[in-house]
Amino acid sequence: CAVVTCNEKHMPIGLMLPLEGNTTQSERFREQIESSLPLKKQLWQQTIQQKIRNQAAVLQAHRNEPAKNMLVWASDVKSGDSENLEGRAAAFYWKTLFGSIDEFTRDREGIAPNNLLNYGYAILRAVVARSLVGSGLLPTLGIHHHNRYNAYCLADDIMEPYRPYVDVLVLRLIDQFGMIE
Repeated sequence: CAVVTCNEKHMPIGLMLPLEGNTTQSERFREQIESSLPLKKQLWQQTIQQKIRNQAAVLQAHRNEPAKNMLVWASDVKSGDSENLEGRAAAFYWKTLFGSIDEFTRDREGIAPNNLLNYGYAILRAVVARSLVGSGLLPTLGIHHHNRYNAYCLADDIMEPYRPYVDVLVLRLIDQFGMIE
């Protein structure tokens, strides 16, 4: 199981995972470590393409926004997302998704509903990290994310296409209960 610890504001700040349990773990670790840069760039391309497609689907379903531009951007993502179409899509996505909230920008320390998004993404990260470990992979060794202080780079990579599912849950909470500070 994954054990998530929270701070005084009930925000997840820690994650403990078992690193034993997969019979081919050392083999998978070795393959993961030896994966080539071209492979990582292709994996990142596919990851970002799907993330943008999922964001477009959220806009279509919940904001009645066709978001054809996002589908074009998704199909135009190159290996490694060298043109940062993820960033272009994100700017459009957040403006369209929460355009009714004055001065909303997606920022970890920003105004609500950033708090709900942060919480949801932390839970998603824990679920993804647990699944990666259960599959015999190191959640530390990412395909795109890399940070010496981040023990969950691969989890951060893999969760990207699933973030829009959290966004939908946040939209539903806001629809049902109003803005939650």
